[in-house]
Amino acid sequence: MDRTAYEAAALGFAGVLVTPGPDLVWLCGYRPTATAARLTLLVLTANAQPRLLVPALDRPTAEAAPGAGAVRVFDWWEGQDAYAAAAGLLRPHGRYAVSDATWALHVLCLQKSLPLAVFQPLSAVLPMRRAVKDEHEVARLAAAAAAADAAYEEVLGLRFAGRSERELAADLAGLLRGPGRSRVDFTVVGAGPHAADPRHRPGDRIVGDGDMVVLDFGGLRDGYGFDTARTVHVGEPTDEERRVHATVRAAQRSAFAAVRPGASCQEVDRAARAVLEEAGHAGHGVHRTGHGVGVTTHEPPYLMEGEEQPLEPGMCFSIEPGIHLPDRFGVRIEDVVTCTEDGGRRLNTASHELVVVH
Repeated sequence: MDRTAYEAAALGFAGVLVTPGPDLVWLCGYRPTATAARLTLLVLTANAQPRLLVPALDRPTAEAAPGAGAVRVFDWWEGQDAYAAAAGLLRPHGRYAVSDATWALHVLCLQKSLPLAVFQPLSAVLPMRRAVKDEHEVARLAAAAAAADAAYEEVLGLRFAGRSERELAADLAGLLRGPGRSRVDFTVVGAGPHAADPRHRPGDRIVGDGDMVVLDFGGLRDGYGFDTARTVHVGEPTDEERRVHATVRAAQRSAFAAVRPGASCQEVDRAARAVLEEAGHAGHGVHRTGHGVGVTTHEPPYLMEGEEQPLEPGMCFSIEPGIHLPDRFGVRIEDVVTCTEDGGRRLNTASHELVVVH
């Protein structure tokens, strides 16, 4: 909380305003149970104790949050103007960075209470605020990746042929939610021509012999994300399918080898694309090679052309090149990786082999 406040102050902001969402959880560990329509507001300013304004009925929950010992809690009661209460914690002429998850209703009502104040999106002010993880965060991400790997290993033992994508996706979600495991945000199973669609959602198509199958799954474990993809084949693959899979594996390795402190995000993206282009698949990749993973499964930094943000030790992100041949088949391999002083470290360790399933 202090680091966020001081970084904003250095950019000329009076403070940072955070409402329920991933930023609030990351900063002070508070997950309110009340509807987001009732104002909950964390106020961070340099040289002052963080202040948390909550509905009066939520005060006991707020005071039990992991970061509550570092926060001064205020409350407002039903019938009271919550925005007037919030205005009392702010500077009338201040410029504030507001968390992206904040409802427009709250921003507009704060603007009405403080007509001379200026509000800007936090992601535009401090886009990398959550990007560099400490050792405890990296450990949680590694545990989430290990749980995802374990679920993948289990799903390989299931029968694929003759079952629908939707059934297999449900099985995978069940394995991910197993004892002590995870909250599942998505389980993508794309078979045959559906594997060529990176936005595919599982449907009623029956998986058959000869299908390439992309498995892409993500969610949270202990508050930190996992996002993993592997590609399997029902029965023996053709030579072409093996070549395409090998190309994606090589692209993944090339991108991983490019991870080092000071390398730009687009350098990692270019390393993967160079392999795809050399193999004649320049137009068959995905829109970016990766994205940050933390308290959400998709956040900065983004590994894509034009992103010159340099990598720093502690940044954690996916590396997920793919080849998608429309109406035919597709291949995707995705790991979560962290940048260290010595280069990249894979948090996922499941094999990249093209596994034959039945």
